[in-house]
Amino acid sequence: MKIAVIGAKGLPAKQGGIEHHCQELYSRIVEQGHSVDLFARSSYTESLHRYDIQGIRVFPLPSIKFKGVDALLCSALAGVASSRMHYDIVHFHALGPALFSWLPKFTSAKVVVTCHGLDWQRAKWSKASSQLLQLGEKTAVSCADRLVVVSEDLRSYFRQTYGRETTYIPNAPAKLAESDPNFLYGTSLGLKQKCYILFLGRLVPEKRPDLLIKAFQAAKLPGWKLVLAGGVSDTNQFVLELVDIAAKSTDIIFPGELHGNRLAEIVRGAGLFVLPSELEGLPLAMLEAMQEGVPVLASDIPPHQQLLAEERGILFQTGNLDSCIDNLKWAIRNFQKLSAMVKDAKSYIQANYNWSYVTTETLRLYSSLCTSSNTFDPEFNVQTD
Repeated sequence: MKIAVIGAKGLPAKQGGIEHHCQELYSRIVEQGHSVDLFARSSYTESLHRYDIQGIRVFPLPSIKFKGVDALLCSALAGVASSRMHYDIVHFHALGPALFSWLPKFTSAKVVVTCHGLDWQRAKWSKASSQLLQLGEKTAVSCADRLVVVSEDLRSYFRQTYGRETTYIPNAPAKLAESDPNFLYGTSLGLKQKCYILFLGRLVPEKRPDLLIKAFQAAKLPGWKLVLAGGVSDTNQFVLELVDIAAKSTDIIFPGELHGNRLAEIVRGAGLFVLPSELEGLPLAMLEAMQEGVPVLASDIPPHQQLLAEERGILFQTGNLDSCIDNLKWAIRNFQKLSAMVKDAKSYIQANYNWSYVTTETLRLYSSLCTSSNTFDPEFNVQTD
């Protein structure tokens, strides 16, 4: 099959769940003999020259490094380009790019859209941008031959909101790099193994790092530090506010965006991973922490409940500072009880969230579309698996 991918900023993956998802998935699809072209943003690749990553052909397109504009411009250009290059499958990732999922419908290509989360709910977007993202969502519902979701919660959302059945294919954690057994990078940050709490993700309002900072300060945990590792996503002012809140403490560290060996070292060395988000699809960072045997505390939004049910982790009431404080204290004081959770969590992730399964299910979906003689019918998308 010849496959086009639209919606990722580019490769290699630096920051962002979609980029990591695409690199993990499509490198495996290429290994199975298929052709994959990924349309990227020149603002990310810093070049307009085509290149290859793990067999994936990356085609940078002109873009403008301005909030929201680069994503829409690149997706529109990619939609036009994909319509001229005779693909079997054109796969859009995320709701913004899906605004242009109607363009390949003028060709014989089958259109797939994956919803990684309800992006229009993110705090960084203006009212006008949120409305555009909602329009992308509606376009995906109308135009996609198959609509894929990464969590059961998203599956319920599309069924209840649009009466549209979707295909559930979850995310899976990346295999982290080798890390320094001597913990030299962590030591350079003033950290001790298993004596710090880790937040890993973009520093954006909907992930609520501000709530975690306040909870950590109020919990007063002697000997523990808080590490907030992540980059900025059009949220510079919010990050300045975080730094201002954290300035009251000497035990809060912002190491920035981590990759490779340093990322692996900081994840594996954490005593507790905390994700207080109000909005998620299916968080890769949490999957990676669970895979590495790090205990998890998270807000009780549905995607987190899906991962941490049956005592695979600890949940606190979303947005509730007191609940976060109480559960932080409990987690630090009950490390022996957490060890059983960690074992169950690791086994659960290995069995249910792995790239072999994700790749198999994605290719099965593609093959079913390519062998189907049905023309597109927006009323037909019942997943019978």
